[in-house]
Amino acid sequence: MVAFVSLSLIPTILLFFVAVGFITNSVEHWFSAQVERSLQGSLEVAQTYYRDFANQMVSSARQVSRDVSRQGNFKGEKEKSLLKETLEVKRKEYHLSILGIIFKNEGTLMSVEDPKLQDFIFDPPQDLIQAGFSGKELSRNLSAGEGEMITGVAPIFNPSNEGEVIGVVTAIYFIPKSLSAKMREISQGFLEYKQLKILKKPIKFSYMLALLMVTLLIIFSAIWFGFRLSKEITTPIKDLAEATHRIASGDLNFRIQMKASDEIGMFIQSFNQMTEDLQVSRFELEQRRKYMEIVLKNVAAGVISIDERGVVTTINTSAEQMLEVKGNGVREKNFSEALPPEFVEEMNGLLNELKSSKKDSLEKQITLHLQGKSLSLMLNLTALKDEEGKPLGFLAVFDDLTQLIKAQRMAAWREVARRIAHEIKNPLTPIQLSAQRLRKRYMEKLQHDGTVFDECTQTIVKQVEELKEMVNEFSNFARMPASNPTPNHLNEIIQESLLLFKEAHKDVRFEFIPCELPILNLDRDQMKRVMINLIKNSLAAIDQDGEIKIQTSYDPKLQIVQLEVSDNGIGIPDEDKGRLFEPYFSTKKSGTGLGLTIVNAIITDHNGYIRVRDNKPKGTTFLIELPVGV
Repeated sequence: MVAFVSLSLIPTILLFFVAVGFITNSVEHWFSAQVERSLQGSLEVAQTYYRDFANQMVSSARQVSRDVSRQGNFKGEKEKSLLKETLEVKRKEYHLSILGIIFKNEGTLMSVEDPKLQDFIFDPPQDLIQAGFSGKELSRNLSAGEGEMITGVAPIFNPSNEGEVIGVVTAIYFIPKSLSAKMREISQGFLEYKQLKILKKPIKFSYMLALLMVTLLIIFSAIWFGFRLSKEITTPIKDLAEATHRIASGDLNFRIQMKASDEIGMFIQSFNQMTEDLQVSRFELEQRRKYMEIVLKNVAAGVISIDERGVVTTINTSAEQMLEVKGNGVREKNFSEALPPEFVEEMNGLLNELKSSKKDSLEKQITLHLQGKSLSLMLNLTALKDEEGKPLGFLAVFDDLTQLIKAQRMAAWREVARRIAHEIKNPLTPIQLSAQRLRKRYMEKLQHDGTVFDECTQTIVKQVEELKEMVNEFSNFARMPASNPTPNHLNEIIQESLLLFKEAHKDVRFEFIPCELPILNLDRDQMKRVMINLIKNSLAAIDQDGEIKIQTSYDPKLQIVQLEVSDNGIGIPDEDKGRLFEPYFSTKKSGTGLGLTIVNAIITDHNGYIRVRDNKPKGTTFLIELPVGV
């Protein structure tokens, strides 16, 4: 726009100054002294012309007056005829247009005219006639039709009495319209010149002002057109710049709403087409990304991707749950700082092994202790490379084998329990029966050693009973009967189980807080066994003045019933919580380690889940979750 305006502004300003100089010189030339002298001379010539004719008319009238005065008598018709002939002769002699006489005593006009003015009727003004009768000689310019008349008046004196005026002679010269108009134009022109000379500076200023207005109009038009022209170029570019910025910020729905037929229009059309293609591509990429996220989110295995700098780029829900971390707090951070130390230590070992072996992937089973629980993971570490073989980072995929290993251990222990029960249970009954028969038969005969014999046989019977109880536990564990669920009220089962312990343990405070629960499909006997085992565990953990609290609740949204059994006993160490439900693991000196294992098996058969946590501020809480309608 500046370039366009400059190209228009420079010649316009130059032309303005040239025109100002030209106007100034022209105005000065118009009002020069020579022009003024010429106009003044023309005016003086016209005035002299009129003045000479006026003097001539007065002189002609005076001469005619003298001749008429010497003639004397004019009363008869003959004398009047002779007078008229004399007037015609004088008219022609003095080149007059009209020559007339008015006698005072008659009051009528006797005149002779030029034949060219035969249609003209002359009626001299009364004031002019009265001036002649008063003895004055004077002249006057009078309008007459299409011209002017220069009229001269002279009195006629009585020959016998020179002081008496007997008549008036009027001598008239007719000036045609063309000549009188020129005379008036000369006079009017000089007058206008005088007036214009007074307005010399205003005229010059008005011309300059008009020229300045035209110049400013041209400049304004150039600026307006420059803006208009520049907008046709810069507005699309500005819209393109804004569109580029919005597209760069991620708004691919933006389109330039402008139509043009030139190259810029083609450029805008191509830009909109490119944006539309980008939007389609982005939509496809977004769909693929969402699909991959959904797949990763629902994969049971934990997946973590780490770039070549060691920064975590992807972590799925399973990995977050296994490692007990939050994705927002892990992503875009170095894995050695964001992930649990034990997991990082195992990964670093695998990374070093992967680099030294020059393999693409390695697999290793690891065991982690995270916040009081033990995890057994199968970790697979794979190096990521692009098409050219450049390293992009690595991918860690790990499966939770904890439940699988527990199931394997459970199966192994059940097999062991089955064999132990089979091998031990058969000889126990004969041993017990033999001891009882020996005691019955030889008790009375052994008088001196009767006490020793009685004690030995009682010990045998008692120990056999304990072995039977242990074998029965193993047998129950090895041959867990299939659950037979029927509609039951969980609160009633809990209430029945509590009645078995309240009378026997009056020094313990039992508190049951029931919640209104729906009817569940439960195996009544197995759930009683669960409650009995959990309450026995709590009684073993508390002192004499202890408290056991049982509470039920229902979540209608999740359709889950929760059962909590809490005590204020000695609690369970964090390192033992992970193995608490394993066979033959017990924190009690006299326990078989099968009670909680049986509880876990029963809850699992009911499609439920059991976990242990600390009861603040002291003790342990077992939380059981059972689905409704299963």
